[in-house]
Formats: sequence, C-alpha cells, structure tokens
Amino acid sequence: MPFHSRLSQQRRQSGFTIVEIAIVLLVVGLLIGGLVAPLSSQLEQRRVADTRRVMEDAREALFGFALRNGYLPCPAISAIDGREDRAGSLCNKRYGYLPWATLGVSRLDGWGRVLAYSVTPSFADSVSFFTLSSPRDITVATRGMDGQIIPASDANDIPAVIVSFGRNGYGATSDQNTRLLDAGLGNIDEKTNLGGEGVAFVTRPASTDPRAPGGEYDDVVLWLSPNILFNRMVAAQKLP
Repeated sequence: MPFHSRLSQQRRQSGFTIVEIAIVLLVVGLLIGGLVAPLSSQLEQRRVADTRRVMEDAREALFGFALRNGYLPCPAISAIDGREDRAGSLCNKRYGYLPWATLGVSRLDGWGRVLAYSVTPSFADSVSFFTLSSPRDITVATRGMDGQIIPASDANDIPAVIVSFGRNGYGATSDQNTRLLDAGLGNIDEKTNLGGEGVAFVTRPASTDPRAPGGEYDDVVLWLSPNILFNRMVAAQKLP
C-alpha cells in the first residue's frame, strides 16, 4: 500500500477514535449531570431532617428545663454566647437566639446557622413561676389552599417557639457570627419569622416560587404545645 494511503487510513482511524472518545465523554457527562440533581436533593432533604432533629432535641430540652426550674429560659445573650440573657427574674429580651449553652443542645441547624427562639415573658419569669392560667402571647399561623393566613395554633396560646431560617438563611446568623441579609419584600412570611415583637410566626410547606402567597419560603418553625408542657408539669407534680 502506498505510503500516503496508509497515512490517510491512519488519520481516519485516529479521527474515529477521537469521535468515539468524544461520544463517551458526552455520555459520561450526561450521566453525571443526571446524578447531580438527585444528590443535591438528597443532601437538602438530609439538612432538613438534621434541622428538625436538632430542633426537636431543643424542644425536649425546654420541657426538661421547665420541669427542673419551673420556668422557661430566656433567649441567649448573643450568637456566640449561648447562656440565657437574664436580668434578675426577667429576660432582657423575648426574641433572639436559642440559649443552647443553658439547654445543653446544638446551636446550629442543618445549614450551619444559629437557631432563633422566642418565649412568652410570663413563662420565663423565674420568681413568679408560670401556672395553668399564666397568659401566653405567641401565635403560629399557616396559609390555606387559597393562600390566606389561617391559624396553626390558637391565638396567643404558645409558650415558646424555635425557628430555623432554612436553606436561604434570610435573616439568620452563620456559625462565623455573620448576619445574612433579610428577605426581600416578597418574602412576607419569612420576614414575619424574623421576630419583630416575637409574637407572630408563620409555618408552611417550602416553596421556591416568589409568586406564591407570602413569597418564597423554607423556614422551619417548631413550638411548645402548652397542653404537652402542662401535662408533663402536672405528671411531675410541678403544677397542681
């Protein structure tokens, strides 16, 4: 076979090999791309599950604190000092960070941000211990199928609330003590959970649609049922 014919054939063979490699790389890329989304979704679900576990542990610790002391703790002094911020028998504030050091629990959610906490003042009074008739002033709401706000608890009925600001972390404080920007004007429900007076909170399914009623939402809200709290206190003979 003439030299130029052999060279031409080698070039064609080499070209076919490059094309085949390109096809293989394309297929591998598609496979990897198809795996990224499910892995990302699984990672997010794990963070949500970890967050709920940490928050449920904190709620149990609040029950235990009340059983031992007869009152609920104040919010933490700061994002880096997890002791309750107390002045005598009363709290210096009613809304802030979870007092993780006082409770002996984790301070961070699944996204590495400090959990928030609000408590009804009469339940945090360490001298005039709360009773079955002590006033409560926290309300938790949700949104119905029509997007309208509806009760998730009786009005002014909740002793305390724990909040994670979710994946987007709007308004949260990171593990490095950096405050993230607040939610935009469209994130009405998430802005409500930032505290204000610390008496109104919204819980609803997560949504990435900014056009949804209340805006995008990924917060996690957990609260103490007064009935469970009272039941445990009575069972332990801490309340009549």
